[in-house]
Amino acid sequence: MLDKLTTEKRNNRTNNLDEMTSLEICTIMNEEDRNVPLAIEKVLPKIAEAIDIIATKVAGGGRLIYVGAGTSGRIGLMDAVECVPTFGVPDDMVIGLIAGGQRAFVKAVEGAEDSKELAITELKELRFSEKDVLVGIAASGRTPYVISALEYAGKIGSETIAISCNQHAAMSQYAHLAIEIDAGSEVLTGSTRLKAGTTQKLVLNMISTGAMIRMGKVYKNLMVDVMMTNEKLEERGRKIIIEATGVDYQTADSTLKTAENNVKTAIVMILAKCDYREASRRLQLGNGFVRTAIE
Repeated sequence: MLDKLTTEKRNNRTNNLDEMTSLEICTIMNEEDRNVPLAIEKVLPKIAEAIDIIATKVAGGGRLIYVGAGTSGRIGLMDAVECVPTFGVPDDMVIGLIAGGQRAFVKAVEGAEDSKELAITELKELRFSEKDVLVGIAASGRTPYVISALEYAGKIGSETIAISCNQHAAMSQYAHLAIEIDAGSEVLTGSTRLKAGTTQKLVLNMISTGAMIRMGKVYKNLMVDVMMTNEKLEERGRKIIIEATGVDYQTADSTLKTAENNVKTAIVMILAKCDYREASRRLQLGNGFVRTAIE
């Protein structure tokens, strides 16, 4: 089975990898990494479709659940965690499940990715329903833990998306939308934390960011729903207000305080020339979109 997977084939360009100098190693890895965005370019329409599916589901009260094992699971978990401060979403709106549980993020849990029952148990514990959308991630496209999750989610009527790094991946048949990105064999044979991992990271960047944009979490190219949980982010919040409205620092700071430290509301207060209560009302009526709120 592994012999048929691109991610497991030997790369003829690196047959003498162990004899290369450090610079030669860096050079060949850099050259091979250039294949990743080119491979992703071929499936952009499918990634866009995934964005629309997720945005619709989450805006309707559902959740985005990533499921993966090993590197794939870690990438999904990382993307889920970073959505909270970047887009100001609840920590249960985007969730990452990794085979073996949270401890598998820092230490491999042997055999976890082969468990079909584990994925179903974890989804049931999350009270996963047809309102949610499940994104299964596996470089090989054949991980039992991920396939089981996709199959279960499909049976209960949820939208399912599969992301793999091989053509004709086994798990694609269990998803409503299959995204297969073939960036070629790895520099180090079978080490899918390399090109395959980079591929998955870039695709998840597009999916989560795109979905949040479609949900009104962005104004122009500014992350106006940023959560100001530390000094750096507080300063970024003021900077976003300044860039969105053109006011000076003092005005941005005072308006932000009046807006109860909500960057998006402060922006609407300034651009629509209204008070906090009216800005909040406009945003609510506009489903959180700044452009709609200031019209």
